[in-house]
Amino acid sequence: MRKFRNIAVAGIAASALFALTACNSGTPGAEPGDMEDGAAGGVSFDVASPELDGSPTFDALTSRGTINIGVKADQPGLGYLDPTTNERSGFDIDIARWMAASLGFADEDINWSEIESANREQAIMNSDVDLYVGTYSMTESRAEQINFAGPYFLTGQGLLVAADNDTITSDADLTSDVVVCSATGSTPIQNIKDNYDAETREFGTYSECIEALRTGQVDAVTTDEAILIGYAAVEPDSFKVVGEPFSEERYGIGLPNNDVVLNEYLNEVLTDGGATWQEIFDHNLGASGVDGVQPTVDAVE
Repeated sequence: MRKFRNIAVAGIAASALFALTACNSGTPGAEPGDMEDGAAGGVSFDVASPELDGSPTFDALTSRGTINIGVKADQPGLGYLDPTTNERSGFDIDIARWMAASLGFADEDINWSEIESANREQAIMNSDVDLYVGTYSMTESRAEQINFAGPYFLTGQGLLVAADNDTITSDADLTSDVVVCSATGSTPIQNIKDNYDAETREFGTYSECIEALRTGQVDAVTTDEAILIGYAAVEPDSFKVVGEPFSEERYGIGLPNNDVVLNEYLNEVLTDGGATWQEIFDHNLGASGVDGVQPTVDAVE
């Protein structure tokens, strides 16, 4: 079995993320040196040689010799592309590398595609990507179009506001005179529309919402708290996370809906790979001070 090493490391932004998360959680965090050790060691995966009879996706990617994976690139600590080094890092990126390795593909055999939230299902249905691993909440409406392996991570919806904003302290303050921004097609923006009086503003990426918050076009940005903490960590003098998470989001790996064999295989990898999951968590998020617990994987229906 070949080995490859993920040399992508958490950068300055991610290091700040971990420190802020530790403060946010109110629990003791790992010492800074722990993060340095993890980054230096990286996360390595065995490249397997599986046989998946009856999986059209596996047949296609095996014939092609590469695997196409959709990700995010603007979420420090989860899915991030460093514009200076062109290296990807984060928890989701390592989960994607792990799944690729389990299917027989080393790091150099992965084609990464940055897909906006609103276009994820279509990208999978069009076979533009074989898998999607990028803060992808498992919902019933999405499951009508694609399949999900997992969940592999749990988080909750949060709020990011300007650092000097003292009027929005929780989701209870999302009144009709407040403008809330999130990504088009995302679960959080739909939750705001369905359950709050606040006005909504939508963009293709969360980075665009951040710029709208910076310029005062919106009052708050909402998405999964894990993502928001990353942005606040990059610019703590400009932004802050407020309140407690007010939903439960279950991140899954998106894949074609006609591929039960692949779905069951990825679920088995996740279920049997608790030590690997923990290593990925510790490397990317362990210094946050939050205890990482792998969620139970759903059975394939």
